[in-house]
Amino acid sequence: MSREHEKGMSLIVKTITRLTVGLIFLYGVYIVLHGHVSPGGGFAGGVIIALSFIHLMLAYGKEAAFKKLSKAKASFFESAGAILFLTIAILGFRAGYFFLNFLSKGEPFRLFSAGTIPCGNVAISLKVGAGLFAIFTALVLLKINSEKK
Repeated sequence: MSREHEKGMSLIVKTITRLTVGLIFLYGVYIVLHGHVSPGGGFAGGVIIALSFIHLMLAYGKEAAFKKLSKAKASFFESAGAILFLTIAILGFRAGYFFLNFLSKGEPFRLFSAGTIPCGNVAISLKVGAGLFAIFTALVLLKINSEKK
């Protein structure tokens, strides 16, 4: 048996993870993009997206999750989310006041009907998703380092 099969959990858990992790990620994206029309938004969607990567880490081990989203990429996405959110706020400030909705609102209850709110949801989801993944990664690495001592 190869070392790849020894890491992580059982074959059943790995198979279920392989089948569901894409659906979990897609559901998180759906929650982010439709957060202004239905319950959800950037925070909830970011948590779900982070959970898809955490699910990979739990089932396959940290190396498999780092292939999909490395620590450097997570740090980049977290910073990009914060900068994007601040940029949206400042662009609104230039148009009149902080967080002013400077995009057209469109037709109510449609996907493109909320101006800057979906942009803010995307920014928050990047910040929350990458941040939660980084926190979980730090906890995993802390546990591994404490077990070695």
